[in-house]
Amino acid sequence: MVLGRYIEIELVRHGFALVQPIAAQAAALFYDNLFQADLSLRALFRGDMTQQGERLTTMIGAAVGLLNRPEALMPVLQKLGARHGGYGVVDAHDANVGGALLLTLEQGLGDDFTPDKSFVWLATRRALRLGSPPNPAAK
Repeated sequence: MVLGRYIEIELVRHGFALVQPIAAQAAALFYDNLFQADLSLRALFRGDMTQQGERLTTMIGAAVGLLNRPEALMPVLQKLGARHGGYGVVDAHDANVGGALLLTLEQGLGDDFTPDKSFVWLATRRALRLGSPPNPAAK
């Protein structure tokens, strides 16, 4: 693994470790930010949002844990992307999801969410997004 990539992975892992103690609050904040960006996305979520938040943080934690093993991570992301497509998620939602994630990290981590961490989260998120199949249908 290239040293620069190792450092990026460790920055993402460190940031996620700081979020874990406030995972429930961070998940609630994420969905608040997401629905504030696009209220129509609320219709995609029918279940208990606390449980949804738990699934979100578990999934992000699993992905963060596998960042150094893309051969294991990519099939998981592809299955997740296909499942989300079945829920009505489309590529057009991606910008709001990414924006809500970065805003949540900024709000939750405060001064610990440095420009370097913001950059690597954004770069990592983009790389992970490339591993998911596109779903341009139903805009």
